[in-house]
Amino acid sequence: MENKNEVGVFGGGCFWCTEAVFKMLKGVSSVLPGYAGGTKPNPTYEEVCGGKTGHAEVARVEYDPAQVKYRTLLTIFFASHDPTTMNRQGPDVGTQYRSVVFYTTEAQRKEAGALIKELNESSQEGQPIVTEVKPLDKFWPAENYHHDYFAKNPGNPYCEVVINPKLDKVKKEFAELLK
Repeated sequence: MENKNEVGVFGGGCFWCTEAVFKMLKGVSSVLPGYAGGTKPNPTYEEVCGGKTGHAEVARVEYDPAQVKYRTLLTIFFASHDPTTMNRQGPDVGTQYRSVVFYTTEAQRKEAGALIKELNESSQEGQPIVTEVKPLDKFWPAENYHHDYFAKNPGNPYCEVVINPKLDKVKKEFAELLK
């Protein structure tokens, strides 16, 4: 049987958070933390955290579009982080934590641009969305110890203080979309 899954790549700050959010969703078959958008081949976590590679921490999301639409993934992405802060998500500061959508198809590019436009127009008092929308050039998987980080380290203070509130918000606002 032919695999009809598609791939979306999202950077919304720390990839531990982004991975944990997307892993909860129906129709998502895999989520892999990694790096994209920079110039250094096969970067390490330490290099990316140093902010000199140009890469962002991202999550590569493989999903079945018959079960979950790309627009739904975008909606949850925008709801689960602050897309109005430049190069920052909470305590994480630097270009490696920027808000970015790396599209893999022209349809994804159009959908991301349209949703950003709608969100900006719907809230005249709010800050404008600064999320970048760029083509995915290359995705570099993160080191194995980052995979499923939240699930493996729920007692970590960062997980308790930063990730848990994001997951609670997604659970509350998007309960019908959860596995």
